[in-house]
Amino acid sequence: MRSTEELQAQLEAAHRRLGELTEEVARNDDKMQRTQQRELALLQAEDLDSLLTVLVDGLRVSYGLEYVSVVLCDPDHDIRHLLLANNTPAESFADLLIVESLTGLAPQYIALHQPWLGGFAACDHQLICPNAQGLKSIAMIPLKHRGKAIGSINLCSGDAHRFTSDHASDFLAHLGVIASFCVENTVNRARLLRSGFTDVLTGWNNRRYLSLRLGEELARARRDQTAIVCLMLDVDHFKRVNDTWGHAAGDAVLRELAQRIESQVRASDVAARYGGEEFVVLLPNTEVGSASLLAERVRASISKTPFELPCGESVTVTVSIGISEVRPDSDETDLKTLGDSLVARADVALYAAKSAGRDRVIVEAA
Repeated sequence: MRSTEELQAQLEAAHRRLGELTEEVARNDDKMQRTQQRELALLQAEDLDSLLTVLVDGLRVSYGLEYVSVVLCDPDHDIRHLLLANNTPAESFADLLIVESLTGLAPQYIALHQPWLGGFAACDHQLICPNAQGLKSIAMIPLKHRGKAIGSINLCSGDAHRFTSDHASDFLAHLGVIASFCVENTVNRARLLRSGFTDVLTGWNNRRYLSLRLGEELARARRDQTAIVCLMLDVDHFKRVNDTWGHAAGDAVLRELAQRIESQVRASDVAARYGGEEFVVLLPNTEVGSASLLAERVRASISKTPFELPCGESVTVTVSIGISEVRPDSDETDLKTLGDSLVARADVALYAAKSAGRDRVIVEAA
């Protein structure tokens, strides 16, 4: 039989083990609660701006980390434009990187299907953590859309042992799934709110809205026996802006251009971004002579003052403008064809302005 001392020792060992298990359960319970709180904060983010703030600042504070960054792949500039439309450009988020491709940013992106934990290496991770200093370890949590990586949440620590390949990553993987869902959900919500009749970049009406209003204005002109004039504007040599200073500069030019046009037109006029660098303004109850004077004012307001670019440089921009007019007959029935013709004729006049040397206004030939 075992001695009393042996039984006592075993009992004490059992008590110690029970205490350790109790502490481990408490730690796991605490970890679970904090994980749920993080995920709940993500799910409760009402818009893209709030979500990005939770992802960067919220996770950094919650995990007690020195640095957190978020990388999002946005080849079509959709997310960037949605942020701009809400007056919170991507640049206002210090540790958010919106890129056109993940290629070359970090070697882990080649096969980032699960969270990657390991040592922080400047040669590998500096591009995705550009403002980081004194970091020793990193956890890269993939963000996915339809099974494809669209970026990552990068949790960084000054402690070399905080994130290692030996650590379990189940909680982080679940966080990545929740975050991916939230990104997709808030982007779709923002897109839905603005895509109906609004151009995301400029905040102007879009082509769909223009088509709807054109039919309404033609019906009114037919009833009142008045004229409608269409101005079609196109930025001259816009490709040079994108090629020289990048798409962010091109976006800035288009936003400012829309504001300058808007400052010249009446509240009753219908202004829309037609596509790319083309804009259309419908002038109800307006004669060609008055429309030509307005077009010249618009052209001058654009070319007079250089456009300030995000990089600090400036560029002078000019536009070409084509003008067409229509006065519907009282018995006109095919307003859609009439509207399509009005826009098409303005486009022909615009092409004539381009061919004549640009930075000018041309009225369609009678």
